[in-house]
Amino acid sequence: MNRCAHTHPASAGWLAGALLVGAMGLPLQANAQTTVELPPVTVGAGMRTSFTSTDTDGAADDVNDFNLNSVRLYLSGQATETISFSFNTDYNASTNAVTVIDAVGQFAFSPQFNIWAGRFLPPSDRANLYGPYYANAWNFAADGVQDGFPFVSAGRNDGVAYWGNFSRLNVSLGVFDVPSTKAGGAEPSDTVFAGRLHLSLWDIESGYYLNGTYYGDKDILSFGVATHSISGDTAVTFDGLMEKKLGNAGVVTLEGEYATYEGAAGGYGSPVPFSESDGYFVLGAYLFPKPAGMGQFQVLAKLGTTTYDTAGGDMELETSELNLNYIIKAFNARLSLFYLDQSFEDADSTQLGLGLQLQM
Repeated sequence: MNRCAHTHPASAGWLAGALLVGAMGLPLQANAQTTVELPPVTVGAGMRTSFTSTDTDGAADDVNDFNLNSVRLYLSGQATETISFSFNTDYNASTNAVTVIDAVGQFAFSPQFNIWAGRFLPPSDRANLYGPYYANAWNFAADGVQDGFPFVSAGRNDGVAYWGNFSRLNVSLGVFDVPSTKAGGAEPSDTVFAGRLHLSLWDIESGYYLNGTYYGDKDILSFGVATHSISGDTAVTFDGLMEKKLGNAGVVTLEGEYATYEGAAGGYGSPVPFSESDGYFVLGAYLFPKPAGMGQFQVLAKLGTTTYDTAGGDMELETSELNLNYIIKAFNARLSLFYLDQSFEDADSTQLGLGLQLQM
C-alpha cells in the first residue's frame, strides 16, 4: 500500500457512492440537473495478526494468545494535480479502539517544495517513518529505541510540515502539537519543533516516508539525523540503512539507530518513568535468492539496548529478536516466525510467535 497516496475528502453523504464510482473515475449523478465529477479515490486495507507464547520470570504459567495486532483502512485521492488528501484509521489491540492515525492535506508544488497539514508522522527517525507495516523485523518499538517522541496516535502528531527532495538530500521541518501541548495539557502554550536531514549515497530514497527494507529492489546506503524540541527538552536520533543485492540475487540488509531523549518523552511507552534515556539497536538480515513455493525465506537478527535515567538510578533494557520470515509479496503478504527476548533489570521474558501481515 502506497503511504504517499492521496485522497479526495468525500463528504459523509457522498462517501458510499464516491468509493464505487469515484474509484473508477465515473460521474456521480446528484440530481436530474447536476452531474458531479469525482476524482479517482483509492481504498486499501492492512492487517497484522499473530499467535504468541510468552514466558515471564516469576509467572506460574506461560501465556498463549491469539492477537489481532492491528487493522488499518486506507483512503486517498487527489483533488487537483497539486492537492491531495490521505485518511487512514487503525484498530489497536492494546486499546481495543479504532483511531484516526492520518488525516492530512498534501500540497505538492514540486519535488523540492511540499506542504502537509493535519495529522501524520512528523519528521523523525527512520523507524518511526516506516512503522510496523514497513519494518523489516516483526516486532516494532519493542526495544525502547524507536520513537521515544511524544505523539497523539501511532507515532503521529497534529501539525504542519515542509519537506523537499534535493537529489540525494531530503529535508523536512515541522511544527506540531502533542497531548501535553494541547488545551488542558501540561504545556498548552508550547509546540513541538521537528526536523530531519536524510542523505542517500547509493540509490535515492525519494518521498517523505521510508522503508526498513526494499527486498532487493534498491541498493541503499543512507543516513539520517532527526531532532524534536519541546519546552527545553531535546530528542536526537541518528540512523542508517545499508542494503545490497548480491551477485547470487540474495539481499543483505544492515540497519542501526542511536537515540537520546530528554524529558519523559512518552512515545510507545517505557518500562519505568524516566527523566532521560539513550539507546541503540542494530539489525542484520539476509533474503535467500532461491524461491520456495510462492515466496522467499529471510533470516533476521536484531539487538537493542536502552538505558533509562530514573529516580532510583540507571536501569537498562536489553532486547534480542530472531526472525524467520517468508516473504510472499514484500510488505503486502508475509509470514514471520519470531523469537523475542527482553531483559529489564531482574525481570526477563521470552516470547515465541507466528505473525501474518497482509495489505491490499
